[in-house]
Amino acid sequence: MAAFEDDLLALLPRLRRFARALARNPADADDLCQVALEKALLGRASSHPGTRMDSWMYRIMRNSWIDMTRSRRRAGETFVDADAGLHVGADGGAEARVALSEVDAALHALPDEQREAVALVLIEGLAYKEAAAVLDVPMGTLTSRLVRGRQALMAQLGEE
Repeated sequence: MAAFEDDLLALLPRLRRFARALARNPADADDLCQVALEKALLGRASSHPGTRMDSWMYRIMRNSWIDMTRSRRRAGETFVDADAGLHVGADGGAEARVALSEVDAALHALPDEQREAVALVLIEGLAYKEAAAVLDVPMGTLTSRLVRGRQALMAQLGEE
């Protein structure tokens, strides 16, 4: 069982990045990571040998995000965007932060389906087949979402 936990721990930075891409704000991303890790630890018996841990965890995280979004919508809760004052008072590297902030804003402006595809393939480096399996869509659907997402990002960032 220690090997399972070590594998989860090694995967944590990638899971946090994917959670941030899904959730769009750091607090929700941390909550999503915690929920997904808890589900994985409780359901470690359902992890099949030979299955990639990262694909399994991305699927758990995506399904957890869908559940969280639905429950919030039903409850009618509203949240203030925590990103508003995230970098106030930080010094040094302002240009890099501005550029990263622009890319982050452009990514978060994408529709959910395109953002998920871009995050899994371009940020997390999953193969198209793996990303399609995580999202539970055909390969062609993933490809079209990815192409539309890339085009929208380039248009928003003013790049050719």
